[in-house]
Amino acid sequence: MIRAVIFDKDGTLFDFNATWGAWTRGMIVSEAKEKADEMADLLGYDMDAGVFRQGSIVIAETVSVVADAMLTLLPGQDKAALVARMKEATKHVPQVEPVPLRPVLRTLRDMGLVLGVATNDAEGPARANIAHVADMFDFVAGFDSGFGGKPAPGQLHGFCAATGIAPADCIMVGDSLHDLHAGRGAGMGCVGVLTGPAPRSELEPDADVVLRTIGDLPDWIAAQNNG
Repeated sequence: MIRAVIFDKDGTLFDFNATWGAWTRGMIVSEAKEKADEMADLLGYDMDAGVFRQGSIVIAETVSVVADAMLTLLPGQDKAALVARMKEATKHVPQVEPVPLRPVLRTLRDMGLVLGVATNDAEGPARANIAHVADMFDFVAGFDSGFGGKPAPGQLHGFCAATGIAPADCIMVGDSLHDLHAGRGAGMGCVGVLTGPAPRSELEPDADVVLRTIGDLPDWIAAQNNG
């Protein structure tokens, strides 16, 4: 019986490239200046198309890991300052919902499900991004919330400890292998969605099902619980 759903944020609750594509170009130019093209290649970002390439470290890694990569092209820069700039900037990026978010979350809540967010973003920006639907969630964790980051399962163990729901009664929903591996590591069911850069073929081997968007989730959960 599925009793709880833990969502990744970027690429799951929000469309990854639609949200971060244009913003990232400006960030790269601002931080790297004359090394912008080299930085884009390093981060797996297509400057012309304004989208992330499959396999980009930005898709699933923490801001700390991304900052470490960026600093290889920014000698002398302070990591803490770079991370602070990125955290502050990402709080204010308009989030693009792949489907209207509140109705989906409300349907899941009305089904009696407990909802949480586990993201490799920092907790502060994550809470800012979901502020308009914060009342829907019982748990929010970023990589800096004390549980570590995905693909390790610490955030998901934290959710279970906070809610009292067993991992076997939870599903992890995400757009990347980091999400699915975290779910498997925690002993949860895993659902992939196609609102991030990863294609279906990449997600299917590690997912119980791959859905188009989280909008398909209520019907799928109902079928599992009523089957």
